[in-house]
Amino acid sequence: MFYRHLFAVALPLLLASGVGAQPAARPAAAPPSIPTVVVGPAVSARTAEFDATLQAVRQSTVAAQVPGNVVALLVKAGDRVRAGQPIARIDERDVQAALARGDAGVAQAEAELRNARLAAARARELRTQGFVSQAALDTAETQLQAAQAGAAQAQAARSQAALARSFAGVTAPFDAVVLATHVEPGDLAAPGRPVATLYAPGRLRASVQVPASQSALARHSARVEVLLPAAAGAGSEGRWIEPASRTELPGADAVAQTVEWRLELPASAGAGLSPGMAVRVRFTGAAPVAAAVGEAPAAAPPAGAARLVVPAAAVLHRGELTAVYAAQGDQFVLKPVRLGARHGAQVEVVAGLKAGERIALDPVRAGLGAGAVR
Repeated sequence: MFYRHLFAVALPLLLASGVGAQPAARPAAAPPSIPTVVVGPAVSARTAEFDATLQAVRQSTVAAQVPGNVVALLVKAGDRVRAGQPIARIDERDVQAALARGDAGVAQAEAELRNARLAAARARELRTQGFVSQAALDTAETQLQAAQAGAAQAQAARSQAALARSFAGVTAPFDAVVLATHVEPGDLAAPGRPVATLYAPGRLRASVQVPASQSALARHSARVEVLLPAAAGAGSEGRWIEPASRTELPGADAVAQTVEWRLELPASAGAGLSPGMAVRVRFTGAAPVAAAVGEAPAAAPPAGAARLVVPAAAVLHRGELTAVYAAQGDQFVLKPVRLGARHGAQVEVVAGLKAGERIALDPVRAGLGAGAVR
């Protein structure tokens, strides 16, 4: 009874002092704002970018010239070889037998030639003494000429056999790097069958297939650039360089309707590169760049020259997805886009956006919902 009375007296005092009361709720902090940029057109020189492949300026595929089993493969991909260095050996027993047959034929022909010379000499001597007729002398002379021709024929056959024997060893035609091998020991080599592919290091070119509809732009472009891979260039996205020379091959592919262009790279740009690498080639027309994002063009652009551009940092790349976060009200919505040529820190948007839309400059924060539209 005493404790119940004590609790009744203490409860009002505790409530008055605020002990046990819930703290007042604080106002929620406003989320940080994410800067945006307005998508706008840029008047620039007409450009076109295409995928290309690096090729060696000097490349050769060596092949077997005689049939036979591959006895030994003396190189592997990546090896450096000198001119004349053996690459593979082919079973040469057949050609060795042919060479021996040629040696025997030469010996036989030379013996017949010596006999014909002696017979002709005796016929001449007997003719001067009147013991044989002129017809006998003519026959001896004819047999000597036939023996001489036989000796020359045997010698030629022997030379042919020796040449065939030399083909049993496949050698490098110049100082090169082995790009690939196409046979293994025990395989059957046949005339014309590739044995290895070699290329001379240091001199590379970019081979690009330009659609026939873009041939005029490529042919009259004021500037041509090749984007080297990141591993060989400065920065995470590689670097653009100008080729030392450019060549348009005559004629177009009848099926793909493309024209091949070969852009030889400077010798200093070949370090760290190898044939088969994928690169990008950009052809730029003669029209100057006249405006940037958010700026009015200095003059009316030609038809088709105005293109939408956005900062490259605002584009989100996730595997095969290329997208931006566009503002809708106070939220961001993911929009897939298709990109075109890149101009410095900005990139063209071919499809997916319209002029006047606002996009987030920080697509990562916008995707996480970590801020509001600013």
